[in-house]
Amino acid sequence: MKKQTAGRDALGSFAPKFAELNDDVLFGEVWAREDKLSLRDRSIITVTALMSKGILDSSLKYHILNAKNNGVSAEEMSEIITHLAFYAGWPNAWAVFRLAKEVYEE
Repeated sequence: MKKQTAGRDALGSFAPKFAELNDDVLFGEVWAREDKLSLRDRSIITVTALMSKGILDSSLKYHILNAKNNGVSAEEMSEIITHLAFYAGWPNAWAVFRLAKEVYEE
């Protein structure tokens, strides 16, 4: 996994500790524990959590792209979103499908 700098890029001077925790702990330590859970599985879990909470912004799009890059196919992502629609809400599914369609058509 490549070194994460999104926190520092977006918030480095405004919230340096939060940026450090985002880049070095969340993405540097937690996501790096591939011996415990694969990047692919972590991506699926993260997309599920964000959709379930109704977080349908650019962070979700980033994690859908991350899932794609970690081996989740378009067909699998479609099935994941369809399954989640019954648990996380139909309107959320529509919103996530729009983002996923953009990501997988790129």
